[in-house]
Amino acid sequence: MMITAEERLMYQVMKAIYDSGIPVSFKGSMVLKACLLEAGYTEETRHTVDIDANWNSDTPPSSEQMVESLQNAIEKNGIDLDVSLYRMYGEGRSAGFELTDKGTDEVLFSMDIDVNRPIPQTKMYEVEGFHFRGVAPAQMIADKLSAVSSDKVFRRVKDVVDLYYLSKVFDFDKEASLQALKSSNRELGDFNGFLHRRSELQHSYEKFRFAGDVDKPQFEDVYRAVKTYIKSVLPKEKNRDLER
Repeated sequence: MMITAEERLMYQVMKAIYDSGIPVSFKGSMVLKACLLEAGYTEETRHTVDIDANWNSDTPPSSEQMVESLQNAIEKNGIDLDVSLYRMYGEGRSAGFELTDKGTDEVLFSMDIDVNRPIPQTKMYEVEGFHFRGVAPAQMIADKLSAVSSDKVFRRVKDVVDLYYLSKVFDFDKEASLQALKSSNRELGDFNGFLHRRSELQHSYEKFRFAGDVDKPQFEDVYRAVKTYIKSVLPKEKNRDLER
């Protein structure tokens, strides 16, 4: 699996933030890639251009506190980037940051940080010497399962793709997934969109773009693999259709 130059820089930033002691853990595609690498997955996966994280502290941080903490962590590690806030966090909304090359003023990537949401299960990861704390595989699978079980699936097709990747290296543990959902105050939906609006889902999948030169699997292969992978949590009367 290839790590792009942009992803390597993002891992460097994640390590700097972790080493600084800021109360941040990571999630999203960068953690997924680390998780798959650690599990021995070798095929190419979709690339990403942002970092996703959780900030958990006793008191809600101010915008100035967040920017200053992130900027100091990055500069302390000799990374030549400026941090700026373009969206403050709020109810159901993450804080949004842009990281800009100091020399060219080019925005290289963004960072979305949820603040004081339920604390997820985490573990340590290491990619090419860059270590950081990120969500554990069971939590990652549960989060993606939650999206796929609701009508969010049509705008979160990437979660279907990620479950396809995860199905290659992790057994599906129903109890662990349900416990992770409960711990994060989330519930499963009825999977109506995933099961009964397949043509719409395929349309969303065809529109979803894979960055770089990564081959996009056929929708049928992804759909069948994911449906089989999560069959133990699908509505029972639908399980008979899995191999049709």
